[in-house]
Amino acid sequence: MNPSLTHSIKSMARELGFSHVGVARVKQLEAEAERLALWLTRGYHASMEWMVRNFQNRIYPQELLPGAKSIVSVGMNYYCDAPQPNGTSTARVSRYAWGMDYHDIVKVRLERLLQFICNAAPGTRGRTCVDTGPVMEKVWAQRAGVGWIGKHSNIITRDLGSWVFLGEIILDIELAYDDSAVDRCGTCTACIKACPTRAIVEPYVVDSNRCISYLTIEHRGNIPEKMVDQLGGWIFGCDICQDVCPWNSKFSRPATAQEFYPLSDHATPDVGAWSRMTPTEFGHKFQKSPIRRTKHTGLMRNLALARRTHQPTQQ
Repeated sequence: MNPSLTHSIKSMARELGFSHVGVARVKQLEAEAERLALWLTRGYHASMEWMVRNFQNRIYPQELLPGAKSIVSVGMNYYCDAPQPNGTSTARVSRYAWGMDYHDIVKVRLERLLQFICNAAPGTRGRTCVDTGPVMEKVWAQRAGVGWIGKHSNIITRDLGSWVFLGEIILDIELAYDDSAVDRCGTCTACIKACPTRAIVEPYVVDSNRCISYLTIEHRGNIPEKMVDQLGGWIFGCDICQDVCPWNSKFSRPATAQEFYPLSDHATPDVGAWSRMTPTEFGHKFQKSPIRRTKHTGLMRNLALARRTHQPTQQ
């Protein structure tokens, strides 16, 4: 253990703009591995086959960094409020995609934090991960005390709710470790009841095949007809399970990072205008946005369905 270095790491993380930071000891994820294997066996990953291919890396951090001993988990508040679509001409985009791509924003800060650690402890080896790396980030965030995994499967923090991006640094040095976060969802089932597609098939278990976020972003090809009428005007992602969470209604507060605030009309897209976008215009408009993930064809498909199903419901 190294309490002094751990304190310095946490202080620097705060200086870099992270709202949360904790440290977990690297251990084999036995129970979590069993749950992940069962989730995959049930086919709840839908077409996301990379989750099967990277199974070993997800449960053994040593596969990503030989000699791994510690994982620094960080959270970054991205909550911001904006006028919500409430008519037939506007569609809905998940709050996390209103601003710049969080992968880039969080990654740069994590790399700076890793450089700080390496300077403070010469010879240290580390690896940063921001969603794209095969790491069970929510598990490590809970083990590091950042927050607990809610029944909607998102991390919930006691002071900001679930509007946080996660990132990790895997290190080959010993640090002082935090206590795991306690699950504080209690008997609440607001997120389960609010999901229009019943994607939360049981507490803490989401079937991607039914999840609006998956269908509008990762899914390629036609969206199953039986799901179309339940999309509710969402054209990129979905925030319903987070919008109804009591921890968010009570504790969310504006982010300090201006990069997460709405770019142009990303929070209130006009269906007609966006539908006329060419592939070139799409590439230019969403160059720094997470929305580029769905590709031009996916966004056009989603917009066509939004026109067909008409108005999104008002929040």
